Amino acid sequence: MAPVAGPESVSGWVVRRPGPIASGPLVSVHRPAPEPGPDDLLLTVEACGVCRTDLHLAEGDLPPHRPSTVPGHEIVGRVAATGEAVTAFRTGDRAGGAWLRSTCGSCRYCRAGHENLCPASLYTGWDADGGFADTALVPADYAYPLPEGQDATLLAPLLCAGIIGYRALRRSALPSGGRLGIYGFGASAHLAAQVALAEGATVHVLTRSAGARQLALDLGASSAGGAYDRPPEPLDSAILFAPVGDLVPVALEALDRSGTLAVAGIHLTDIPPLQYQRHLFRERNLRSVTANTRRDGREFLATATRIGIRVTVSPYPLSRAPQALADLAADRVEGAAVLTPG
Repeated sequence: MAPVAGPESVSGWVVRRPGPIASGPLVSVHRPAPEPGPDDLLLTVEACGVCRTDLHLAEGDLPPHRPSTVPGHEIVGRVAATGEAVTAFRTGDRAGGAWLRSTCGSCRYCRAGHENLCPASLYTGWDADGGFADTALVPADYAYPLPEGQDATLLAPLLCAGIIGYRALRRSALPSGGRLGIYGFGASAHLAAQVALAEGATVHVLTRSAGARQLALDLGASSAGGAYDRPPEPLDSAILFAPVGDLVPVALEALDRSGTLAVAGIHLTDIPPLQYQRHLFRERNLRSVTANTRRDGREFLATATRIGIRVTVSPYPLSRAPQALADLAADRVEGAAVLTPG
């Protein structure tokens, strides 16, 4: 397919000097739009979700991989231009850009279906500019076709919060009809909970936010308590979404025999010492979650459509991206924060 001309410039935000949100790590920029390479899509951004990973990058919890990177990896957009080798998308199509940006395709992990562990993997909004802008460049092979007729702000959180939550749910080894504990209840958790409920699980939510606890109950959770509370029954599986290492022993202790805890975040504060008999004995399992595969993405998006997943969003104009990150840091966001250019 011959390349098609795209926009001439891009406005957005970059992480100039990582640090506390109050120090102003995000800086507004206006610069020439990138030219799509042979395998790329240039998207006109309709919406971009705000992920806690963006907050970790802005505040320096994740070391920057390049200077002045545009964050954002939950990108819903229209194809404005295509590279000459692109055949799966056409100008005007709706497409999504997500966290996983590229892999080598040839290492032992890629060959085994574990491309999320590829040592050469690259990530949108960390290794390359993301969606806190009005245009974004996305490799076509790692983009997702998205449905027409749906609000872009409701689609954006599916592209990371949803996909990562889905992988974390699978990593938690939740048995059929099992009892699932969810620690922290933000963007990713409120979507993973709905998948678990649709599959017949009993869900108990443990989080410090009263608003999040009410949202959990509204979505069908059987109970909602404080982050350090004991759930009302032993758990078969648990997922830790809050980036708080202190909760690891709390969640492990809440597991029944042979239960599994999956830690979903890319960043976690230090885990306190574990006591073998108290936290791990009786074959309790502790697992991490690293990124996702494209198969995870396809499976989750199909599942979200099938179950009619309900996405709770707090929208912000792109001009207020720093405020969106500040609200996320202070737990003032209900569901998922989403930026909209314009």
